Amino acid sequence: MERIAEWLHEKNPGLDGPIAPDEDLIEARLIDSMDFLEFIDLLEELSGSAIDLQEVTIDDFRTLGRVRERFLSAATG
Repeated sequence: MERIAEWLHEKNPGLDGPIAPDEDLIEARLIDSMDFLEFIDLLEELSGSAIDLQEVTIDDFRTLGRVRERFLSAATG
């Protein structure tokens, strides 16, 4: 999750402090449509698995907690 937080801070230079696991990344505009595919690439790299866009919804990317649960739980543990 640290690399994801770093990426979000890189994309949002004005963002200070940690990102709460339940913060809505889309509503807070931390991820926008221009960065979305890059975000998916990052998740695929971290998880070691391809993400089938036919099998996910926008809610799977909405919070760090959901991202961890949906894409990284197998990769981290």
